[in-house]
Amino acid sequence: MHRSLRFVFTVVALLVLPFAARAQLTIEIVGGAGTAIPIAIVPFGGESSFPLGISGIVGADLQRSGMFRLVNSDAVTPRPVRAEDIRADVWRGRGADAVVVGSMQTLADGRVEVRFALMDVVKQSLLVAMTYTITPAQFRTTAHKIADIIYEKLTGDPGVFSTRIAYITKAGARYQLLVADADGADPQVVVTSNEPLLSPRWSPEGTRIAYVSFEQKKPVVYVQNLANGSRQAVANFRGSNSAPAWSPDGRRLAVTLTKDGGSQVYVMSADGANAQRVMTSNAIDTEAAFTADGGSLLFTSDRGGSPQVYRLNVGSGSVERLTFDGSYNVSPRPTPDGKGVVFVRRDGGRFQIAIQDFGSRQMQVLTSGPVDESPSLAPNGKLILYANESGGRGTLAAVSTDGRVKQRLVAAGADVREPAWGPYAR
Repeated sequence: MHRSLRFVFTVVALLVLPFAARAQLTIEIVGGAGTAIPIAIVPFGGESSFPLGISGIVGADLQRSGMFRLVNSDAVTPRPVRAEDIRADVWRGRGADAVVVGSMQTLADGRVEVRFALMDVVKQSLLVAMTYTITPAQFRTTAHKIADIIYEKLTGDPGVFSTRIAYITKAGARYQLLVADADGADPQVVVTSNEPLLSPRWSPEGTRIAYVSFEQKKPVVYVQNLANGSRQAVANFRGSNSAPAWSPDGRRLAVTLTKDGGSQVYVMSADGANAQRVMTSNAIDTEAAFTADGGSLLFTSDRGGSPQVYRLNVGSGSVERLTFDGSYNVSPRPTPDGKGVVFVRRDGGRFQIAIQDFGSRQMQVLTSGPVDESPSLAPNGKLILYANESGGRGTLAAVSTDGRVKQRLVAAGADVREPAWGPYAR
């Protein structure tokens, strides 16, 4: 195959490996931040009365981020449940910089009152105290919200524990698109097909997913409503329809079509109307993604002789090449802050995830390969979810944008591909 065509089919080729579906992902830390914040998560008062507690989920979220180190609280008695119960000297003596306490209590109407407080024991200051009135079905969601608040108070960055992820699995001839919590819990099947499913992409408000299905014996782009399960084929033109990406306002989709000959980028309404080609090129143009302000499209093209990342100014139509290091750079994903791009680069025979800053043009390789694909950024821009291979099987992994925090997402006996990190809930 001509080298300029290889990148178009690389992801598809990788996806036909054997999968196993519906296994829950678990996240393992394989590399943490240089300095983790020591924090004590004290079991909440009254928590033992409920099948699913909250403090354990909060602690697991924070520890899994690689930014925190949990300080054991078992030996501290009496166990504090309110901010005023916290003795700063005791916790400083145990090496904690921050302490989380709380309580859970059943109300007369069957709902549960959840209180929590976060104390900076170094400065002896209360950082936050909140109360939630929830149902038991909301325990996990509330725990993720609490972890998000703690993460932001102590790091200055928004947390992403309350977000969701999507990914593709395959068992035998059955492909599935699943959605799960960001910690891999509670996976839900969105689509099942006996033909390949590819390229899931969340809409900006998180209620729809665009994806590619081969159920019509060719690639067709669908948009599926997650609330009611309804779906629509929005790109079903002659030839190939692939690589959907949402505009920031959720009203448009960028897609790659071959309906007019060659692989070209088009922009259409989210319902599939008014497909307009955005560039004139004899090259292969594909994998377009809108920048956060909607003013540019990043895309992959071999117009310079080898696959590289380019930027199209949507207003003026001008095109700028962004990557020059190496002969193969594909799958661009703009960072949420608009300052850079994450992409897949090939170094020798190894495919790796890299990040480049627009201003300095400095590029940093974040992963070691050998087959790292399909990067997807967390909405806070701090972590990148991607697909790789281990023992000939597809797995998921995550790496921070500074390369220090590394995670492995494991599903026992499963083969997983094509991750997509969802947006913040609106």
